[in-house]
Amino acid sequence: MKRRRVKITGIGPVTPAGIGGVEFAAGILAPVSRVREFRGFARQGGGKFVAAEVAEAGLAPLVGELGAGRLPRHTQFALAGAVLAVRDCGLTLAGLRDASPLVIVGASLMDFGVMNRIMDMMLRKGTAAGLPSAVFNSSVSAISGAIAEAVGGGTRTLTLQSACCSGLDAIGHAANSIASGEAEIAICGGTEAPLHFHPMLELKLAGLTPDSAELPERICRPFDLWRTTGVISEGAAILVLEPEESPRPGYALVEGYAYATDPAAMPVDGLREAIRLALANAGVRPGQVDCISAWGPGHKLVDRAEAQVLQAVFGARLREIPASSIKGAIGNPLGAGGAIQVVAAALGLRDGVIPPTVNWQFPDPDCPLNLSAAARLVAHRLTLVNSHGLSGTNACLVLSK
Repeated sequence: MKRRRVKITGIGPVTPAGIGGVEFAAGILAPVSRVREFRGFARQGGGKFVAAEVAEAGLAPLVGELGAGRLPRHTQFALAGAVLAVRDCGLTLAGLRDASPLVIVGASLMDFGVMNRIMDMMLRKGTAAGLPSAVFNSSVSAISGAIAEAVGGGTRTLTLQSACCSGLDAIGHAANSIASGEAEIAICGGTEAPLHFHPMLELKLAGLTPDSAELPERICRPFDLWRTTGVISEGAAILVLEPEESPRPGYALVEGYAYATDPAAMPVDGLREAIRLALANAGVRPGQVDCISAWGPGHKLVDRAEAQVLQAVFGARLREIPASSIKGAIGNPLGAGGAIQVVAAALGLRDGVIPPTVNWQFPDPDCPLNLSAAARLVAHRLTLVNSHGLSGTNACLVLSK
């Protein structure tokens, strides 16, 4: 059976750079970092923390509209993103009831918010304060289930948990289902809400978020010579995918997707195989890629390893291909990161613009990417989107205009 081409017909970003397509499109092009000192659990110790947060003012109306105020935060993000995405393509969640949509959402972490609250309560009041419903509500599988419940009727749901690649993997798997004819419409993407004392304390102890809150807006510096480590953030991006023949206009086409795992003791090296397979799946050569949405979390070692992989794939031409990392602007929202990159890349293809790599100032000879700290007007037709998880996961998506 001939595979169908797949297009993105709706976007629902819920990010520190903006909520909704219009706000996010403007926000992600501004050379501004949304990283700030995070005071959400100052009383619990652990020193100072930094993070990039989603604005409550923009989220609250959507959550209220859905009656989702008591749901875990990552589920609230996903539901809000789903509403925005289907609305963006002229539909509603309830209006999809008879379309049997596929719902695939990725997240790397369970809801630590409810677990933190229960543990604190049990320490004060004893085991009787335990909450049985937490077992179900905190699960990542409940995220897709909540969207399916909002749709009603027949849906097929799946939640993926592949570390920081979760959101990109969800989009890739949904695109494959559309391409093969298994589904006619898919709601897919990633969500994450990790800004709780646990796991933020553990991420800090592991060196994956800064030990200092000095000049927080300057801390996350993807591919910059003086970068140290990344910054954890929160957010979501949900997309609607349909076959190219759909009457609704598209932002971009999903041409190829692949995933691969790092070999033992070779961090990020699996990204090379993921890129190779994604390009092969798209039926294109490395020489046809004219934009790179890099993972680039701002971590000293991870950024360098990704740059080395890209140099191995593209050779000397790497210096000519416009590239960017949006992590300097919004931090690293873990499993939602790749999905947010896809939205930024799709908007970039539509509008002929490449987002800035915020805080990139001093080029690192070990990271010879074609970067800019300002947005660039560059007409391009094929974008490679990279994602990497510290558990050794890698995923890539190829988008075209």
